[in-house]
Amino acid sequence: MRTPESGSRPPSPDGDESERPPEGSDRFAEWRTRSLARAREMDKFAAEPPVNTDRFLTVPNMLSLLRLAAVPLFLVLLLVYEADGWALVVLVVSGISDWLDGKLARLLNQVSRYGALLDPIADRLFMVVIPIAFAMRDFIPWWVVLLLVGRDLVLTVMVPVVRSRGVEALPVTYLGKAATFALMYAFPVILAAQGDWALAQIMEPTGIAMLIWGMFLYMWTMVLYLIQVGLVVRHLPKV
Repeated sequence: MRTPESGSRPPSPDGDESERPPEGSDRFAEWRTRSLARAREMDKFAAEPPVNTDRFLTVPNMLSLLRLAAVPLFLVLLLVYEADGWALVVLVVSGISDWLDGKLARLLNQVSRYGALLDPIADRLFMVVIPIAFAMRDFIPWWVVLLLVGRDLVLTVMVPVVRSRGVEALPVTYLGKAATFALMYAFPVILAAQGDWALAQIMEPTGIAMLIWGMFLYMWTMVLYLIQVGLVVRHLPKV
C-alpha cells in the first residue's frame, strides 16, 4: 500500500462516463476492462519501484521500523526534557534513514510490500508529530500545523473514494517526495536555529524559507491529487 501522494499527471482517459454502456450489455464488460487498464497505467508515473519481495526482515524495513520508534523518542526529548540538541540528532538521523532505506531497497533488490507500507507511515507520522511539537514549543505558528495536518486528512478521506473505483492508491511521485523532503529538512534547521550559537541567526531564515517552499509543494501536490481523484471518479466505474 502506498500513501496517496501526487505530483505527476495521469494518462488521459480515452473514454468518458457519458459513453458508458448499460450494465449487463455485451459492451459493458469490455468498457470496464479498458477503464481499469487505464487506472493501472497510472503506475507508470509512480516514483516507487515495483514490489519484488514479500519478505519482512530486510534492511530497508528495519530502517523504517527504527524511524517509527524514533517518533516517541523525539517527543520525549523535545517536550519533556527540552533537550533540543538530542532531538535534533534524532531528526537528522531519521532524515538520513528515510533517504537510505529507499536507496538500499533498490540496491539490495529488497523492495517489499511491507516497505511500501512502513515507509510512508513513518513519513506521515513525522509530518504530523513534528509540526505539533514545534507549535507547542512556539517554534512555528499553529496555522502552519493546521495546513499540514489538514492536507493529510484530506488525502486520507479520499482513499476510500479511490478504492471504490478499483484503484488501490494513486502513485507516490517525485514531486510528493520533494515536498516531504523539503519539510523534513526544514524542521531540523528550524530546531537548530533555537540554539544559542553563532549560526542560529543564519539557520532561522534558512529554515523558514525551506518551510515555506515545502508547504507550497505540499499543498500543490494535494491539488494535483484531488484532480486525479476527480478523473478516477469520472472515468472509472465502481467495483
